[in-house]
Amino acid sequence: MAILDLTGKTAVVTGGGSGIGKSISQLFAQQGAQVYILELNAEAGEQTIQEITAVGGKAILRTCNVSQQSEVLQVFDSIEQEAGTINILINNAGIAHVGNLENTTEADIDRIYKVNIKGMYNCMLAAVKSMKNANQGVIVNMASVAGSVGIPDRFAYSMSKGAVIAMTYSVARDYLPYNIRCNCISPGRVHTPFVDGFIAKNYPGREQEMFEKLSKTQPIGRMGSPSEIAHLALYLSSDEASFITGTDYPIDGGFITLNS
Repeated sequence: MAILDLTGKTAVVTGGGSGIGKSISQLFAQQGAQVYILELNAEAGEQTIQEITAVGGKAILRTCNVSQQSEVLQVFDSIEQEAGTINILINNAGIAHVGNLENTTEADIDRIYKVNIKGMYNCMLAAVKSMKNANQGVIVNMASVAGSVGIPDRFAYSMSKGAVIAMTYSVARDYLPYNIRCNCISPGRVHTPFVDGFIAKNYPGREQEMFEKLSKTQPIGRMGSPSEIAHLALYLSSDEASFITGTDYPIDGGFITLNS
């Protein structure tokens, strides 16, 4: 059997319509999984589904707002009824915010909390229900280096990603008796459409200059690619990683340890 084979497994990828989530969805389908993409942006999700099915992969779209618990539970129940069990959850959906303590509003905090913390909680809650029935499962949460080290003007975002890391440890500990593994990934800066949009919005006319400046904040000298994050997610979700749980994996070009 090929290594990192996901044939016969059902994977749910939240925020799977773009960026890192899209790359994970494509790679998992390539490795044989049946992928359910949970996406608020139906157009982006449908585009990813078409790209996966065009090359012979299996992927299904479920439009879902992860911050709404009743909606999440209903979607996961429908997936379980259709697929039999949920083997893998990639908890990737999230939003960003730029600002320090003083220029982060109460509304900003509530918005970040609803998606990045409550959304992760909702999806883990729904997935664990299915995984306990099967006495197996893998959860991979998308955290960030911002959850572990201080980054300028990322107060609310850092708060949310620190919570993701803590939730990961807690779930990994509590669900050991059910053979459910839970780990998280902490990317550094990754080149996604979001980054291009952020630069274009905040630095018009200086796009190339700012792209190079942001790239060099990683000691390795460049941003990561969504594919590189996806391959780490694939390993952590595979049977080859069956001895790994309760761990945060930085994938950051040396940002945490070499930026001193």
